[in-house]
Amino acid sequence: MFARVGRWEVAGGCWVRGVVSLALLAVVLSGCGERRADPRGLRPGETLLSVSGTGRAESRPDQAMFTAGLETVAPTLDAASARANEAVTRIVAALERLGVDEKDVQTSGLSIGRIGYGKDRNKYQASNQITVKVRQVGKAGQAIAAATAAGANVLSGPNLTVADPEAATLSAHGAAYKAARAKAEAYAKAAGMRVARVVAIYDGGQGGAMPMMAEEARDAAYAPPPPVMVQTSAPVMRGTNSAVITARVDFALAE
Repeated sequence: MFARVGRWEVAGGCWVRGVVSLALLAVVLSGCGERRADPRGLRPGETLLSVSGTGRAESRPDQAMFTAGLETVAPTLDAASARANEAVTRIVAALERLGVDEKDVQTSGLSIGRIGYGKDRNKYQASNQITVKVRQVGKAGQAIAAATAAGANVLSGPNLTVADPEAATLSAHGAAYKAARAKAEAYAKAAGMRVARVVAIYDGGQGGAMPMMAEEARDAAYAPPPPVMVQTSAPVMRGTNSAVITARVDFALAE
């Protein structure tokens, strides 16, 4: 059997032309009536709700890092460089005697140049700095004292961290999801609905420290190093480190 559908006609949302068989028309119409999948992953009758949650985790630091070195001025380039290098050699030796492994000592800064102003004009300034990792926080104070006793006049730190930050923040991820779920339950109850299922979870990552402003960073870079007076072991308190994790969760709500 055949049916004529004008020159151009709309049938069930589809354009068909000319004479077509009723069987073919039925196939066309059935295809036009199919429901397309929701790109958000929702099922018929569901409502999407996106909420965020935060979680906090506290951990005890298990390692300390600090920077130590020497900044010196000498009449010649070779003399200034030699003084800085000799001082760092003494510092490294002192740290090794304390039990700091060679793999935990890394050069972090080398510089030398002629001074063009002030009382030391036309002399040379050299700097050699190392970054030290102490894997026992209780020995951090001793390591700092050993470095200064060996001749370090530039010192910064310590920075107390955990060796495995991922493991330390796992509980915060769970807390972030629970916070998001609690919000979703509250919204659903207020709307007379229920949380049917989780559609997607997005990890927002860990919050970091507030960065220095540009002017503060510039001043820190050009300011002269403060005098280092540490000669005895200074107490280093471990305290606790906090990490804040954020997560966004898409929930499907239903009646």
